[in-house]
Amino acid sequence: MFGGGSGSVAHGRLPSLAQVNRFPSAFDPHWQPATGLVVGHDIVGGVFALNGGGPAAASRPGAPGQMTYFAPDTLEWEAMEMGHSGWVSWLLSGRLETFYDGMRWPGWREEAAALAFQQGLSVYPFLWSKEAHADLAATSRRPVPMSEVLAAAADFARQTGSSDPGFLGDV
Repeated sequence: MFGGGSGSVAHGRLPSLAQVNRFPSAFDPHWQPATGLVVGHDIVGGVFALNGGGPAAASRPGAPGQMTYFAPDTLEWEAMEMGHSGWVSWLLSGRLETFYDGMRWPGWREEAAALAFQQGLSVYPFLWSKEAHADLAATSRRPVPMSEVLAAAADFARQTGSSDPGFLGDV
């Protein structure tokens, strides 16, 4: 689920769970992710993460062990009220279509398929803006490194008064 496009091997390769979450290179039995475990990114800067032991201290909703989603259209973390296995089942259930209602535009599948694995889409006006909420099809989009999409979302969340979203993963 990491990265953007779903193209061929020629488009690059997906980063590992260890890379995305900055696991230490040598085994450390005491190491654990600071706020939880990032398990997926979507092409517009959404982040799926499994809450760690103290989600409230990391300004994340939900209970320890629950999935959360950093929504690029609100710049907020949302509790998904399910654990990781429930999330995997949900991904495969077909309900993902309704989850992304309001964040897809005509031709989104083709744009996504053309992306390399470590690319996302820069969307302007930004997904959280009134303009994008009013007419997502009228936004302009361009492929950029996924790290830029995530950094912009985190910066805007901090600047607009939302809480700091914290670690969104390395890609």
